Formats: sequence, structure tokens, C-alpha cells
Amino acid sequence: MSENTVFNELSNLITESRNPDTYDIDIMSTEEIVRLINKEDKKIARAVEQEIPYIVQAVNLITNAFKKGGRLIYVGAGTSGRLGVLDAAECPPTFGTDPDMVQGIIAGGYDALVRAQESSEDLYEQGEMDLRARRITNKDVVCGIAASQRTPYVKGALNEARNSKAKTVVVICNPREKLSYQVDVAICPVPGPEVIMGSTRMKAASAQKMILNILTSAAMIKLGKVYENMMIDLKLNSQKLIERSKKIIMIATDVDYKKAEYYLHESQGHVKSAILMALTGLNLKSVKELLQKHEGFIKKAFFAWQEIQKS
Repeated sequence: MSENTVFNELSNLITESRNPDTYDIDIMSTEEIVRLINKEDKKIARAVEQEIPYIVQAVNLITNAFKKGGRLIYVGAGTSGRLGVLDAAECPPTFGTDPDMVQGIIAGGYDALVRAQESSEDLYEQGEMDLRARRITNKDVVCGIAASQRTPYVKGALNEARNSKAKTVVVICNPREKLSYQVDVAICPVPGPEVIMGSTRMKAASAQKMILNILTSAAMIKLGKVYENMMIDLKLNSQKLIERSKKIIMIATDVDYKKAEYYLHESQGHVKSAILMALTGLNLKSVKELLQKHEGFIKKAFFAWQEIQKS
């Protein structure tokens, strides 16, 4: 791709344009700078809200993939890539998922997480190769993350995903009509030009972070990994998470601390099972069978158990 082509592409992107409200930011006081950044940040949630119908479509794709044993694979470069890796890394401790279920791929590899490797975003073929290495199938969903929509590495990965018959999603921060390639779902929040021209680590990245959080959180809720508004498949990898688990059991079942500790122990550290054990009086084996029969949802399992008790 020639320099002129890249220049022309960037010239037409909102994420690369100047923000008329911040022309004088370089001569403002510290408080004025901070207030102006905060004012611009308020536009982010509104931009994400406009994309809710498309976010819903993406959540449904991801949920269906998970139910079939598929994976969600994030692909991005720079800040976008780091956000994908971050969201993937947070799923196992929060929702008890296998690390392979949600994965993040960043251009330049894991070294790029801590030291910028900007040139790696230009490698279209490397994007194809890195995705191919994950052995993508038609059960998977590949989500490209690129503020500008033009990132060659991400486009290469999405092309490989389409060739593998995987479902494809993209999260960009430019208008949908600017998208130059085909995906199953395009999520396109447009929070406007950055406070500092082209610094997409600011508003664009914040919009992307919000969307990725929604994608995985909503999908996990749809898989029964949340009871009411509490995480119930978390892994007890720290003292904080152990104590949080006890608190969740106490709130969900109205037992005291000692009883919560007992049920957590009897469930072998599985909060979901502990809650249902406390609610029903069943042993661990019976609770797990009940949960499996009702797709892991505590309420469905509990209501079914109640009906059995009535009969």
C-alpha cells in the first residue's frame, strides 16, 4: 500500500480529524484541560448507546458460539489489541471460564502489550497467519478491534476468519458506511474527534473497552454465570475472591458467615453449587445434576426442584 493511499485513508477518518473544541488546549490551565477532557468523555456512553442493536446481535452470536463449544477470539493492534487481551484475561477469574474460551491476539505478540510495536499493525499477512495458528472453525466468533477500521493486521485476521467460516464482528469508531470489508456484525460507535488529534487511546479506546465489557458480560449472563446480579462461577484464586464468594452465598441464601463457609467447602469451592445446596439441602452430586439439566441457571434449577417438592 502506497504512502499516498494510507494518507488518503487517514484523512477521511473521524478518529484522525481535529476536534474544533480543543484547538486551544495547549494554552489552557490544568483545570481547563481536565474539564475539557471530561466533557469530551461524556460523549462516549452516548455513542455506545447508539450501537445497542448491533451489540445485541454480537452478543447473540457469541452466546450461540459458546453453547456450541466455540470461542471468542479478539484481534487488534496497539491499544485496541491490548483491550482485547485484557478482556479475555479477565473472563476466567470472573466467570470461571477456560482460558481458551475467550482469547486475545495482539499484533506483534505479547511483547506488544508492554512496549509499543506500531509497525506490526501494517502486516496484513501476519494477521492471517496469527489467526490461522488458532485453528479457527465455523464454531468460533472472531472480533476485530480497530478504532480506524483500516488496520491491515486486523483486516487480514478477519479475512482468515471468513475463509474459515467463523462468524465475524468488528468494533470501530468511525461511521458504518466507512467500513470497507464484510463482517457479520459491525459495531461502530462514533464519539467524535479525539481531544488530541489521532490519539485513539482516549475516547475511541474507552468506547471499545465499554463494548468489549458488554459483549463478554452479557454473553456470560446468558450462559447462567450470574445469579441475580452476582458472579457465581468465579474462581477462588485469592483471599479476596474467597471472601467475596462467602458474601455472595450469604446474600443469595440468607445464611450466616459460618454456614456460607461450610457450603463453600462442601461445594469444593464452586459458588453456584454452594448456593443451590443451601437453598435445597441437596448434596453436591445432586446439585450438579440439577444444574446440568437446567443449563447452569440457578433459578431454573431451583424452580424445577420446588415443583418436584410440590408434587
